[in-house]
Amino acid sequence: MNTRGRFGLAGLLVAASAVVGLVAAPDLPARMATHWNAAGVPDGTMPRTVALVFLPAIAAGLLGLFALLPRIDPLGGNVAAFRPAYDGFVVALSAFLAALHVGIVAFNLGYVFDFTLFVLAAVAGLFYCVGLLLEHVERNWFVGVRTPWTLSDERVWDRTHALAARLFKLSALVAVVGLAFGDYAIYFLLVPALGTAVVTVAYSYVLYARLPDAGGEVAAR
Repeated sequence: MNTRGRFGLAGLLVAASAVVGLVAAPDLPARMATHWNAAGVPDGTMPRTVALVFLPAIAAGLLGLFALLPRIDPLGGNVAAFRPAYDGFVVALSAFLAALHVGIVAFNLGYVFDFTLFVLAAVAGLFYCVGLLLEHVERNWFVGVRTPWTLSDERVWDRTHALAARLFKLSALVAVVGLAFGDYAIYFLLVPALGTAVVTVAYSYVLYARLPDAGGEVAAR
């Protein structure tokens, strides 16, 4: 499957989620639950029309943005080297948003499940897909761990992303384990996610400072 086919699949997921909402609309309440606390109890609502449009519209906008980014990136030629992974992440993100939308519709139709745990499971899956993407990503201006140090030296970029890929996958697995801990499950997602962000940024700086002639290609320009 080429890029056109993968983006077409992502678009189909977005459209299908929107259709689910339209079909279910007559049976949905005038105000739909759209936000849940850590205990899985609804604590926020939206008017039905807004709720049915909100996530599909965001998903469609992000799909358009991801289609545009390689075209406007000064290093867009590098994206071709990891285009299947890039496109795969776009499909995964579209599936994630579609699942959230369908989950909201199902909950408001009266299906009983812990929506917070549902979201955490979906985010864990998305984190794993981020890890898969980071395994392949080449230097660019929009995707990846874009610190001054990774953008200044290709060796720093490659080694930082190798670490980040492993940490995102590990965070996803920890989050899945956390689903068994009920109200505390969110911490099994947030703590590893924050730790991954801090560690990867710090690692890129330390690596840049220690590598001989780091940033030499930038200085040469």
